[in-house]
Order: sequence, then structure tokens, then C-alpha cells
Amino acid sequence: MTRGEGSPRTPPRFTSLRTLPFFICPNCGNRLQSGERTAGLSGRPKGCPKCGFGFLFELLDDYYPAPDAAFFTCDGKGRVLDVGRGGFELTGLTDEDVIGRSVKDVLGLEWIDRGDAGEESDTNGDGVTDPIETTLEWGVRSLGKRVAVHAEGDLPAKATADVFPAYDDDGGMLLVLTPE
Repeated sequence: MTRGEGSPRTPPRFTSLRTLPFFICPNCGNRLQSGERTAGLSGRPKGCPKCGFGFLFELLDDYYPAPDAAFFTCDGKGRVLDVGRGGFELTGLTDEDVIGRSVKDVLGLEWIDRGDAGEESDTNGDGVTDPIETTLEWGVRSLGKRVAVHAEGDLPAKATADVFPAYDDDGGMLLVLTPE
């Protein structure tokens, strides 16, 4: 037996890069791939090694946001927790302006493309399921959805929205808006 083959009873272990999860930082947009989901022995989620932001979003596959994309981190009820990279440039809003408020209200989101879930996911009772409701209700991604953004009554700006669920106990989401 040559070096690295393992013992006769134990097959060799290979780790494919495709099995490692992808992460993205909503604060700086840094992407990384890692087998670690937590930092050390604690249950605390892994933070961003580039900017030090306190948590990362795990993605199901690799995702490359556009350089001018805006990141908004929300809790399980769709309230803004953090305006990340590009958020101020797109909307003119800071963390102090929006934390704790509904992302739909703050950004004045007018969905051109609807959510993929049925009536049971219409949490606000307006008769239409939008991508945020789909993501929060079902814990699935909603990618490439067209939306008009009217941030705090500003003139509408067309954008493409990607919505990612948070795979944690809180069940929040990451909204990434790319201006058209």
C-alpha cells in the first residue's frame, strides 16, 4: 500500500470542493467556501474573515453578486437588521434610518415578478405572494425577480432581486438588489 491510500479496512477520504458550502457576507460581499459552519467549539455562526461582520449567509450554490448590488439583512418577519454593502448607494438610507422597519415598506418594493408560492404564503393578505413572502414562508431562494424600488418615496429604480433564506433558528433572509 502506498502512502495516502488509507488502511486496508478504511477507504480513503476525499473532500470534493463541490460538497463544501458557499457563504456570502452581507456587509462586504465577500464570498468564501468552507467546511466550517461555526467558529470553534461554540454554536456561534462563522463571521466574515475579511471585514469581521458577525455572520454570513450560507448559499446552496455559488453566487456572484454584481459589483453594484445592494444587500439588506432581515429577520424572520422581514424587518431590516442591517443595510449592507451597496444599500446606501442604491437608496440613500443608513442603518439608523431603517433598522427594525419592514424592508417592503422602507424600500417601497413594487414587484413586477411575483413569488412562486401559492395563496397560503400571502402573509400580508394583499392577494398576491411576493418573493419575500415565498422565501420567509417556505425557506427557499427566489432568484432573478424584477422589482421597482421606491425607497422612502424616492423616484422608482428598477432592480433585480435575489432573496436568500437564513438557515438558522431565527429564519431571516438576505435581500440582494441589483440595479438595472
